[in-house]
Formats: sequence, C-alpha cells, structure tokens
Amino acid sequence: MVVGVGSFDLFIPEVHSLKEKRSVVRKIVQRVKNQFEMSVAEVDSLDLHQKATIGFALVTNDGRLADSLLNKVINFVEALHLAQITRVNLEVIHV
Repeated sequence: MVVGVGSFDLFIPEVHSLKEKRSVVRKIVQRVKNQFEMSVAEVDSLDLHQKATIGFALVTNDGRLADSLLNKVINFVEALHLAQITRVNLEVIHV
C-alpha cells in the first residue's frame, strides 16, 4: 500500500475577511476533491485572513502514481489563479 500526502500554504492577498478567505478556500478544496477524488481539507492558519494551509491525501498501490497525482494537484491549484502557493510539502509513504 502506498499513501501520498501533501500540504501547501496559500497566500490570498485580495481577501480582507475570514468570510472572503473561506470562500476562496472552499472553491479550491471542492475543485481538488472533484478533479482528483481524494481527501482535501484546510488544516492550519484557520483564523488568518490571507493565509491558508491545505492538506490532501490518497491511497494507491503504485508509488509513481501517487507522486504524479500529488504533483498534479499542485499544478491544478496553481492554474486556478485563486491564490499564490508559497510552500509545498509532498511525501509518498510505502506501508
């Protein structure tokens, strides 16, 4: 079994309230879930207006597939142009 886990920090400069931030984060989380059918959630920086940390995970039987999908998620989020990715952490774990 192979588990792929990742997280990325977002900077969302155009928001000025938590309500605006949550709207952007909700769009990103939902689009990633719909596109890749994996677990995705905001996991840190919940009370900061312009920063969010999103975590995501998948389970597969192929390490190369896990690595490829993790990188595709990052590219997909960057292509949305809803926020700037400032940090990425990806890991493939063989269990």
